[in-house]
Amino acid sequence: MDLNETRTHPELLRHKDVNLISGTHDPDDVDQIQDLDLRDSDVFVVTYPKSGTIWLQQIMLLLQAKGDVTSISRTDGTSNADVMPWIEVSGCRERFAVAPPPRLRVTHLPYHLMPTALSRGRGKVIYVARNPKDVLVSYFHFHKLANMLETPKSFDEFFEKFMRGEVFPSSWFDHVKGWYSHKDHVNMLFITYEEMIQDLQAVVERISVFLDRPLTGGQLAAVVKHSTFSNMSKIPKASYVQVPDSLLSHRMGRFMRKGTIGDWKNHLSSTQNRWFDEVFQREMKDFPVSFVWDIGDTE
Repeated sequence: MDLNETRTHPELLRHKDVNLISGTHDPDDVDQIQDLDLRDSDVFVVTYPKSGTIWLQQIMLLLQAKGDVTSISRTDGTSNADVMPWIEVSGCRERFAVAPPPRLRVTHLPYHLMPTALSRGRGKVIYVARNPKDVLVSYFHFHKLANMLETPKSFDEFFEKFMRGEVFPSSWFDHVKGWYSHKDHVNMLFITYEEMIQDLQAVVERISVFLDRPLTGGQLAAVVKHSTFSNMSKIPKASYVQVPDSLLSHRMGRFMRKGTIGDWKNHLSSTQNRWFDEVFQREMKDFPVSFVWDIGDTE
């Protein structure tokens, strides 16, 4: 499919400073998320899109299963998202309210649209941030295969929309800053995608301690083994290859594409890179979040 080929897609809905996706999100339903009654065992994995969401889904489900991959990888036509769904997708809030503990959910929502009970110490949040240049590139490719999102005419066009925050759920900078500024006000573990690539075992250990879910050495090794990019790619439930074509045009690419650091160098022009650096320095100057920008820096 040519990028310029017309594809019917839902429009973005602007709601309370956030872009929602028509047909996927209902603004009235999203508003009610703030009033959810949380339990201490509730866990939300929060990310900006393309920042390790399905990676954390796999890790969380494996932690729950103490590393037993057979219990979470049955080929039944479903994906990990059916077990650990996005709370903001229409219909998921109602199921959350009646689900048994532990209630594990993922979300791309900003802090101000999440349950207010988080600020009262109920539930836990694992926030995963990824360097925004790689987020931009990964999100561009995802837009080409996701039928709920607009097909970009070109990378240059998408670059400008991303920088203006004209994507779901809006600005990367606002999302990260909004959550980071509340990291000491809620039960939050703040990690980065790059840390996971550098030392996955260390990050899994941190998550295990944070959730108070101790593992034996063998169980920890199993969680790490089955959460690597190469092994997840072989598990249909984890790699999303079983998601219907009505949602993802699999012929346009893989949901799990590269899972690396620094792919932005293959896409951003020198002018775009300079612009991005200027915006990043301006927006993040008061937020001490550091990123690895090149896979070579991890060696």
